[in-house]
Amino acid sequence: MITNIAQGIQAFTSNAFLVGGERTVLVDTGANFDAVSALRDRIDDLELELEAVVLTHTHPDHVGNLEAVKTAFDVDVWGYDTGVDGIDHAISDDETIQLGDHEYVALHTPGHKDDHLCFYSPDADVLFAGDLVFQNGSFGRTDLPEGDRATLVESIDRVLERIDSDLQELHTGHGPSVTNEPYGHVELAAQMARQM
Repeated sequence: MITNIAQGIQAFTSNAFLVGGERTVLVDTGANFDAVSALRDRIDDLELELEAVVLTHTHPDHVGNLEAVKTAFDVDVWGYDTGVDGIDHAISDDETIQLGDHEYVALHTPGHKDDHLCFYSPDADVLFAGDLVFQNGSFGRTDLPEGDRATLVESIDRVLERIDSDLQELHTGHGPSVTNEPYGHVELAAQMARQM
């Protein structure tokens, strides 16, 4: 069960995905909205207990609510770089972690930001892409600090090599999730990133 607690929020925020199941995890916390209240409502409705926060990367729109969520739910935070405030545990490239009922492989995918991770579950056919790629071939900005277009292209290519062509769900850092042939959206992003 995957639900976006930031859906419908008008403020500048990332998506924040609650992944329910055996290990209930929040992927990114979003920013500029009351994530604690939104999360508490959703968790109570679904009778879940939040066990961890996992970060795709640490841009402010993805971690603005981090401290509030961490304090309210007394959970640890996993991310790529424990040198960043608020991250308790490092996730290494190619490490396997559990989100909900499935195991996901963490893929280090810099280019948008140095600490960027994507999470892919071959069993669930689900990819959490953060700000690497979006719907309709869009891709992460490379004009911010730590951004680099050539590195981003390499990261998208790496993800394409790992994911299966019958990917079922693509959950992105912004905009809607893609459930209609999401693999093609990732392929298109690889093409578009090379052209600009």
